[in-house]
Amino acid sequence: MPVQTISVSRKVKRQSKPPKRVSHLKKPEALSLDEWQIVLRRQIAADQRFRIKNRGPHRIFSTFEVTNPQTSKTYRVVIRGEALGVNYCSCPDFAVNTLGTCKHVESVLQRLRRKPGATEALRAGWRSAHSSVTLRYGLQRRVVVSLGSQATPALRQLAAEFFDANGVLTPRGFSQFDDFITRAKRLSDELHYHPDAIAFIANVRDAEVRRARITRMFQQRSHDARWHSLLDATLYPYQKEGALFAASAGRCLIADDMGLGKTIQAIAASEILAHAVGVEKVLILCPASLKHQWQREIEKFTTRPVQVIQGPGTQRQRQYAAKTFFTIANYEVVHRDLAAITAWAPE
Repeated sequence: MPVQTISVSRKVKRQSKPPKRVSHLKKPEALSLDEWQIVLRRQIAADQRFRIKNRGPHRIFSTFEVTNPQTSKTYRVVIRGEALGVNYCSCPDFAVNTLGTCKHVESVLQRLRRKPGATEALRAGWRSAHSSVTLRYGLQRRVVVSLGSQATPALRQLAAEFFDANGVLTPRGFSQFDDFITRAKRLSDELHYHPDAIAFIANVRDAEVRRARITRMFQQRSHDARWHSLLDATLYPYQKEGALFAASAGRCLIADDMGLGKTIQAIAASEILAHAVGVEKVLILCPASLKHQWQREIEKFTTRPVQVIQGPGTQRQRQYAAKTFFTIANYEVVHRDLAAITAWAPE
């Protein structure tokens, strides 16, 4: 397939008054936090000289490779319209910022708008012949179905059982999505499932299972008798609630003040996850000066094996490969040891 390259020419129409730039240090009062962050990314996109290559057959609604010549990093951008959340980028910022856009997406959009008719096309959005299930990014991520122009009445009827009027997957749709896939396979429609949407559905379902198991295990919450055998320590009620919250949430911040026992809450949360969902590998990242303090706390309150990562690179490689429940490393080695950490696959 031929590769199309978008010109990186900086020629633009002269303006009598250039748009006012927004400070990256202080949020303008007229903008919300999200609006400010979006504007900043658009400013960066206008300043950067990204190399952009179209890797698909369509001149606008396609997959693009965006390369930063300063870092040589390349990311994949998929364009489906100008609305926030409908496009996709493989960069880390897009994955976590909850804005539904990033500097790479905005850079591609800015370049595309220079093409004749592109602004109107982007505003209307992409309408494919085939149907697809995708993940819409933003402050709240949603799995959506986009019914193509050739979608059969049977597929439309099936989608209505699992997705709402706006095409958003319902709570029932999450729990019974396997049934949707099975029934959709019997139809003649071409239906595409984007990998990030499937992964998101799996994460939501795993979270439901995790919360349900923890609720069954600790039916009396902080008063449950199971706490007596969980750790070799007596936790305060607020520490028990913090550990239950952390284990149930899966991802959280324990924001108690210094000295209130965040360490033991994290250890307790790990124990809860071990009993509830079979977690076997816990990675602790902390300042180098606290590694052995974490080790002492773990050995004091649990019988779990613990490994402290230290020494030269070859020694650290062997340490990651050791069979252990807790592994403790300092922040500075993460970048150097990322391949070993990924191979160990902490949960």
